[in-house]
Amino acid sequence: MDGNDPQLRAAVAAAATTRDVTIGADCLGLVPAVLARTAPAGRYVIVADDNTWKAAGARVSSLLASAHVAIAPPILLAGEPRVKASAEASRELAGRLREGGLLPIAVGSGVINDLVKHAAEVAGTAYVCVPTAASMDGYAASGAALRDGGFKRTLACAAPVAIVADLDIVARAPAIMGAWGYGDLVGKLVAGIDWIVADALEEEALNPGPFALVQDNLATWLGNPAGVRQGDRAAIDGLVRGLVLSGLAMQANGNSRPASGSDHQFAHLWEMEEIEVDGLPVSHGACVGVGCLSMLAAYEWLQRQDMGAVDPARLAAAAPSPDALQAEVARAFPLSFMAANAAVETAAKVTTPARLEARLRRLQARWPEIVEQLRQRLPPAATVRGWLEAVGGPASAAALGISPEKHAHDHARARMIRRRFTGLDVLHDLGWLETAVAELFAPRGFWFNTGRKS
Repeated sequence: MDGNDPQLRAAVAAAATTRDVTIGADCLGLVPAVLARTAPAGRYVIVADDNTWKAAGARVSSLLASAHVAIAPPILLAGEPRVKASAEASRELAGRLREGGLLPIAVGSGVINDLVKHAAEVAGTAYVCVPTAASMDGYAASGAALRDGGFKRTLACAAPVAIVADLDIVARAPAIMGAWGYGDLVGKLVAGIDWIVADALEEEALNPGPFALVQDNLATWLGNPAGVRQGDRAAIDGLVRGLVLSGLAMQANGNSRPASGSDHQFAHLWEMEEIEVDGLPVSHGACVGVGCLSMLAAYEWLQRQDMGAVDPARLAAAAPSPDALQAEVARAFPLSFMAANAAVETAAKVTTPARLEARLRRLQARWPEIVEQLRQRLPPAATVRGWLEAVGGPASAAALGISPEKHAHDHARARMIRRRFTGLDVLHDLGWLETAVAELFAPRGFWFNTGRKS
């Protein structure tokens, strides 16, 4: 455990599963001691791919052998062009763990961690995580984001009991992976304000501890995007801590609300559609970063509107019926597996006219307070676009291979993909979502030029 970071110690103390987190330079040699105090087992196995085996797996294996720790031959996952994040693969891995009585050590980045996390849950064992890149926030999170039957889901499973993040190894990862992690972290700007809005409208109460764990130091963690790109140790350290603490906040809260809002709704949509650039699937963090930009621009638009002109009773009376919403889902999702799941998620958001009217009246009453929070907490979308460019990540939907027309259309579709109440639902309740999108993509709108850059 990093004894010099009281915030990290407190976060681990509040976490549901993780009991030990070490973040530092040249700390990989601590793995045997971490295993002994947090995850004693008869035999361990390293799970990696060819790249992460070379980056850290081989050294972990050597360290364990030198410490006379019993280890099985490593399990090296393969896939073209990358290892696939599928529940089917994790269940197969679980069978191997169970058969050998093995406790796995996940050495890798997002996909390997999620596969091992779910496999360990299915096999009924704990696991330990050794990150090799600052590419996403799921290392310390409960739940694994895997495709199951084609649909990307967050499958219930426990977080690792321990994490050892060697900054020297992380800094040597391809720079684009740090950009992906930065994109995932920048999304917390929107996740935080979405939660504030949901709390103000009595849709989901804000949990102060997990909220503060992510939001209080977010500006510092995001403060040096160029340094992340250059492999600066201090910048990488901040990025890793931000990503790990986001995962610990999710553990403490019992779900992903502290770190996932409308930014992730866009990301999950695009990931399920298997968006590709140059033949490779677009990363989760890249999608989150662009999803964050989408919502920053939408929130800026929302602040310019006259909330006093809203007529809650009229809007509630004219709200789409459950049947009309289901018809909208069917039109929006031509892929049957996506339509079926979006129908369930959208149905969970249906409310009565009386409750919708009450929610809109709360929005009007709390609007000055909400606007103040927006102004204090959200940097301008153009500023964040500059951060994403500085870190070397995608800064527009076009950079993800998504046309302006599809990007505009996806604002409504993203709202339907998850039941979580976010800023997209506020715009929908007000009947303004279509208007907001039209203006954001019109000449002189935020996305008019940005969305047409390659």
